[in-house]
Amino acid sequence: MPSVTIDGIDTYYETHGTGAPILMCAPGGFDATVDKWRTATAWTGIDAIAALATEHTVILYDRRECGRSGGRVERLSWTSYTRHGKALLDHLNVDTAWIMGGCMGCSVALAFGAHYPEATRGLLLHWPVGGYRWKVNCQERFMRHYNFAKQNGLQGVVDRARGGKSFWMDSEGGPWATEISRNHAFADNFVGQDLERYLGIVLTSGRSLFDRDTAPGAEPEEVMGIKAPSLIIPGDDPSHATSCAHYLRELLPKADFWNVMPPEQTTHEVCDRVLEFCRAHS
Repeated sequence: MPSVTIDGIDTYYETHGTGAPILMCAPGGFDATVDKWRTATAWTGIDAIAALATEHTVILYDRRECGRSGGRVERLSWTSYTRHGKALLDHLNVDTAWIMGGCMGCSVALAFGAHYPEATRGLLLHWPVGGYRWKVNCQERFMRHYNFAKQNGLQGVVDRARGGKSFWMDSEGGPWATEISRNHAFADNFVGQDLERYLGIVLTSGRSLFDRDTAPGAEPEEVMGIKAPSLIIPGDDPSHATSCAHYLRELLPKADFWNVMPPEQTTHEVCDRVLEFCRAHS
């Protein structure tokens, strides 16, 4: 499958099927890759990509700083993530698409709906992340990396990242660990940057991405302004607090809340519900 440079970042993507496009914002936290739609716990019942591709053009990609996609050292934000996704749609000449998120990908999808309403046919939100435990866990990951980088320097970060684990697997390697481990030129430039500036980027990234106990991605006022139809499929664990799904149910003007809780949600039923929702709003 192809790679393309969009928003200045080498990006791995796949397309499957035909029909109204769905941009798939992957689950997996900071390991948000195409493969997660096949291997993450909630997606192992059937081949969800094949199921959705029976009626849609399914567009999948490794989010920036994840998997086979590249990255850039800068303050990470929901805006930078949505700009990356929109650039992929532009590359594929897709004017409007369903935006589907899983896990942390829901926050990317939510931000996409707020930032690019004209390109958003609707939102498909499976297990939105959020809640107090999620916020604390994510902020702690950034602080562990901050402390490691401060104590060991940028060369220490590179040495740690070359262990091959993602930021989600080893917080001390940092958000750019995957790109450091696979791209020697990136690693060389990484070591040459100013440490204090880098530490500031790490702190502000973690603080701005995970700044609330509800579902992150967009401000409440922005969420209330999203007019596209939205399907919400709730999760129920420390990372996917059910309260966050209800928060989105309250704010999204055209929300359809699927009142079925894990583990009753099978992958087959989820795909059927998504397809049914898209048909109803076609």
